[in-house]
Amino acid sequence: MEKRILSLAAVVLVAVAMNAQTVKQEVKKDAKAVGNAVEKGAKATGEGVEDAAKWTGKTAKKGAKATAKGVKQGANWTGKTVKKGANATAEGVKDGAKWTGKTAKKGAKAVSDTYKDVKDDIKKKD
Repeated sequence: MEKRILSLAAVVLVAVAMNAQTVKQEVKKDAKAVGNAVEKGAKATGEGVEDAAKWTGKTAKKGAKATAKGVKQGANWTGKTVKKGANATAEGVKDGAKWTGKTAKKGAKAVSDTYKDVKDDIKKKD
């Protein structure tokens, strides 16, 4: 009976040792799989960050070009508008001067005519 117990104990011990070895190998495999997954995730994250940085740089560059173009167009528009305004003002001043001159002549003639009429009236009364 002792032999049987010893034999049984030896079989159990061998089974436990084999099972422990199998568990150890499975743990190593799982740890390696986790390590690989972490490494792949880190690499993907790094690539994503790099891609995002490139995209941000390109977008900022496009935005800067668009802003510069808009500022240039705005300056051109402002220059043209100022030039048109200056031309219109010059024409308005010129037209105003003509009108003022004509009106002043008319007013002077009216004053002169009135003066002559008054002078003639005064002569008639004398």
